[in-house]
Amino acid sequence: MSIIRESDLPGIGKKFLIQARSGDKLVVVIHDDGRRELYHFEDDNPEESISQITLEDDEARQIAGIIGGMTYKPKALETIEVTLEDLIIEWARIEPHYKCVGQSIAGLQVRQRTGANVLAIVNKKEQRINPGPDDILTAGSTLVLAGERKQIKQLKELLVNG
Repeated sequence: MSIIRESDLPGIGKKFLIQARSGDKLVVVIHDDGRRELYHFEDDNPEESISQITLEDDEARQIAGIIGGMTYKPKALETIEVTLEDLIIEWARIEPHYKCVGQSIAGLQVRQRTGANVLAIVNKKEQRINPGPDDILTAGSTLVLAGERKQIKQLKELLVNG
């Protein structure tokens, strides 16, 4: 497991020090104005930065989506689950024959009927992180779902059967 240390930078924002399993060291500084600075450090000289990049808030969010698998998920990870205690995060593709096609999240009563959440809707044209209740589900889209195992199962059944 990688090590992440968080510290406040008064008047600036927050600093996150990430030490990856590979030995790489990355520092992310999130400024109060939304800018992000990323610093990559040498293995043998942890005080010497190899590279640095500054991102605006919208750029950082796009990269977070890419890294988090919102726009492309390697084939080997299509059925992966991330587990945090009882929380499961899972991807579900909406097939053309599913009863949910053309319906909104609110219309399906996703939260009320299953207790699960739709964290994102991703398709070839766009990605919607934290979609609203009026967002329409379309065939070919991939949903990022969060909830307990039983809730995710109920939500998948709801997507198929309406």
